[in-house]
Amino acid sequence: AKYLSALEKSGVRPRESHRLENLKAIFSTGSPLAHESFDFVYRCIKENICLSSISGGTDIISCFALGNPALPVVRGELQCIGLGMDVRIYNESGHSVINEKGELVCVNAFPSCPVGFWNDPKGEKFHSAYFERFEGVWAHGDYGEITERGSMIIYGRSDAVLNPGGVRIGTAEIYRQVEQLDFVVDSVVIGQDWQDDIRVILFVKMQADISLDQHHVNLIRETIRRNTTPRHVPAKIIAVKDIPRTISGKIAELAVRKIVHGETVNNTDALANPESLACFRDLEALRS
Repeated sequence: AKYLSALEKSGVRPRESHRLENLKAIFSTGSPLAHESFDFVYRCIKENICLSSISGGTDIISCFALGNPALPVVRGELQCIGLGMDVRIYNESGHSVINEKGELVCVNAFPSCPVGFWNDPKGEKFHSAYFERFEGVWAHGDYGEITERGSMIIYGRSDAVLNPGGVRIGTAEIYRQVEQLDFVVDSVVIGQDWQDDIRVILFVKMQADISLDQHHVNLIRETIRRNTTPRHVPAKIIAVKDIPRTISGKIAELAVRKIVHGETVNNTDALANPESLACFRDLEALRS
């Protein structure tokens, strides 16, 4: 998803520079594909193509939700649930819901379901990773929604969901707005514990020749407020030199949150750029 966003911001128009008659499908993963990226693909790459946003994981060697050339493509959505996957969205009470945000779960075993972890003889780590939230039900860690048409919307990682004032906000809801701004190269949003609540903090990596000033801050806030809700608007917007991502290209939101709260990040080997974590340590701007 990030690659398509970067192509758009760079002004690349593959349909004008390449012969694409043999290109039939494009799959996007790593993070939720923004509505605007759907538009970019059909406008600047190819009109008659199946663009499929897909979601799964290396742990399941598969997808819980993916594309289907026999179904319509709807911007911002994953077309259908994967074959053999009894996927639901659970609310906080553990009830299956439609057209509501909640936890992505798989309620029955599936063909590529792992049976355990190495060096975990009693299965404690395996159970904690997937079955602790809902007993006997695989909780994948994504925050999403299944529509009445059977398609899916992913709003981000459930363990990175923001909760200002008790309102649950998926991080992808904010990223979608920030990605529209040409002066921002990349971003990460977290919730900071603050005065018995959570406040939304947005870190942005700016274009090389642009510095974050009050004009840019106001523009970011106005873009988010106009297209979402006042709850989505960050309390602080801070420029950083780099945004940490995993080796597979996913934004390392939890690692940033731990650094901001003075906690230790143990799995830095999973990061493509672990040195970037230093950008978030002991920031004066987060003390007030």
